[in-house]
Amino acid sequence: MRQNKILTEDLLNIFNGLTDQEKAKFDNSTILLTGCGGFLGYYFVHFLTKYKEQLNIRKIIALDNFLTGNKDWLDEVNDEYDFFSLHEFNIISDDVASVPDSDKANLIIHMASIASPTFYRIYPVETIDANITGLRRLFDYYLDKKITGFLFFSSSEIYGDPAKEFIPTPETYRGNVNTMGPRACYDEAKRFGETMCWIFNSKYDFPVTIARPFNNYGPGMSIHDKRLPADFAKCVIEGRDLDILSDGTPTRTFCYISDAITGYLKVLTYDKLEAFNIGIDKPEISVKEFAELYVKNAKQILNYTGTATFGKSDDKDYMTDNPNRRCPVIDKAKSLLGYNPTVVVDEGIGRFLEFLKVYNGKLL
Repeated sequence: MRQNKILTEDLLNIFNGLTDQEKAKFDNSTILLTGCGGFLGYYFVHFLTKYKEQLNIRKIIALDNFLTGNKDWLDEVNDEYDFFSLHEFNIISDDVASVPDSDKANLIIHMASIASPTFYRIYPVETIDANITGLRRLFDYYLDKKITGFLFFSSSEIYGDPAKEFIPTPETYRGNVNTMGPRACYDEAKRFGETMCWIFNSKYDFPVTIARPFNNYGPGMSIHDKRLPADFAKCVIEGRDLDILSDGTPTRTFCYISDAITGYLKVLTYDKLEAFNIGIDKPEISVKEFAELYVKNAKQILNYTGTATFGKSDDKDYMTDNPNRRCPVIDKAKSLLGYNPTVVVDEGIGRFLEFLKVYNGKLL
């Protein structure tokens, strides 16, 4: 699968998007990733294994409980590389010290969390615990270790549904979040996770940084993920119409995976605590327009004959607390990190569908 042209190009773009100083942060490193079986883990694992020699990475330790992630592709990676170590591991309850060489890790990427609203509403307690209990257990374990970087994955959902004067949304916006609703387990767990990062950095000078992802999509995303880009891809692969369970008016910016991973690696290697919006700031398009781009690209790439349709979900909470608009201000990441996303949504959808075409729709 690593011979897939789209994946190979994306990984090269990520590598070229890092400065020499950022690449040097990986020199002789042992990297521990939690939640490696998910969407972001797919690109992190493939990137770190492919560029292991150029970055002089010593070892990669990958953890996941596979509640929603996929293990098959990771087993293939684990069989191929002796420097890659995969462990079925529950970050909420299992002891990090039991993982071989975990004490030698100096770069930590904490992704373990359910990110799809459909699934975190099914597993709300697990979602809370991964972002709070799991994070605290990692902090406690690594507090007396010599780590050089710790990346906590927060979310753009910490902003809730901003008032129109706060869209596009900067990192300084404090949020408009419902504490008692179907999305609160995710939104508030991420917010408290950020608070914990601030406390441990302030009290112990713990080297942690925070990324706030904005609507990532692309290869590595399971077509069963239940988020919008995955739902549309699944419909295309199955030859069905794109069934939009709303009026199609909510708007988003959509950040292609290679741009996103480049941003996250820049955040990881940054030297002090900051929270960064990682996404793309234009174009902000409606769900209807997003669907139309899928239809257009699918016709060209996969001879798709479907169209976009509009309906209503049987789930009464499907749209509850769903933000009407989501668009980041990324000036901070641009100025402090040199972050510069370049893959516009039309191109990104085409790349995702080209990837799935080669994969024959079997991804995850």
